[in-house]
Amino acid sequence: MFIYDFKTKVQILEGWSDDKKYCVTTENDKKYLLRISKIEQKERKSVEFEFMKCVEALGVPMCNPITFGTCDEGVYCLQSWIEGKNFEEVIIMLTDKDQYDYGVQAGQILKKIHTIKIPDTHEKWEIQFNRKIERKIQMYKECPIKYENGQFFIDYINKNRYLLNSRPQCYQHGDYHVGNMMIDNYGNLQIIDFDRADFGDPWQEFDRIVWSAQKSPLFASGMVNGYFDENVPMDFWKLLALYISNNTISSISWAMQFGKNEINNMINQAKEVLQWYDNMQNPVPTWYKGCIL
Repeated sequence: MFIYDFKTKVQILEGWSDDKKYCVTTENDKKYLLRISKIEQKERKSVEFEFMKCVEALGVPMCNPITFGTCDEGVYCLQSWIEGKNFEEVIIMLTDKDQYDYGVQAGQILKKIHTIKIPDTHEKWEIQFNRKIERKIQMYKECPIKYENGQFFIDYINKNRYLLNSRPQCYQHGDYHVGNMMIDNYGNLQIIDFDRADFGDPWQEFDRIVWSAQKSPLFASGMVNGYFDENVPMDFWKLLALYISNNTISSISWAMQFGKNEINNMINQAKEVLQWYDNMQNPVPTWYKGCIL
C-alpha cells in the first residue's frame, strides 16, 4: 500500500512522541495509523518495526505493523487502526474489580513481551545503568530546582546499586503505563505506542507504573500480580524503588523545558512517591493492594 493513496489524512496531536501521527482512510473506508519520523531515525525505526512484528507474533493486542519505508517527509510506519477509547480516560469509570482485572491482563501481556530476547553481546546491565545513574544524579545536582527531601532518592539509589548486578535483559515496550493503552470497542485491552522501545532489565519496565498507580492503585497492583503470578519477590520491589528514584530525580530537569505547570507536576509527583515509600524506607509502596480475588 502506497502512503499517498489515502482518501483522508487527519493528524493526531495527543502524546509526547516526536513522530507525526495520522489517522488515514483508504478509498474503501478502511482506517490505518500512519506514523512519520525524521529520516535521520531510519535505522532505529527499522529496528523498531522489526521488533513490533516479533511482538505481534506473540499475539499481543496492539496496532499491528503493516509496512515500513521512506517518503518525502522522512520514514513511515503504517499500522492497523484500533477503534476504541484511551484507557487513561476509561479506567476511572470502571468498577474496582475491572480495574484490577485489566491490571492483571496488562501484567500478563508485559510478561509475554519480555520473552523477546536480545543478543548476549549487549553491554552488561549494571554497567549501562550505573552510567545512567551517575548522569542523572549530576543533572539533579546542577538543576536550579530541588525536591524537598530529594536526597532520600539519591541515598536509596546509592545504597541499593548492588541489585543491578547480573540482571537479565530483554526487549522492552519502553513506556508501559495506562497512557499507552486503549480499550477497544469490544472491551479488550490494547497496547499502543512502541516508539520508545528499548532493551534492558525486564523489571525496569515497571518504572512507569507511577502514572498507572496515580490513576488506579488497583490497576497497578493487578499489573504486578499478573506479571508475577501473585508471587512478587522482594528484590523486585527493592529494584523498582531504585528505578523509580532514578526516574524521579531526572524528571525535574526534564520538566524545566516545558514550563511551570510541568515543573509543579514533577514536584508533586516526587512528594507522592516519597509518601508511597515512607521517604524511601519501605520498598513496598503503599499503593500496592496485594492479591485481590
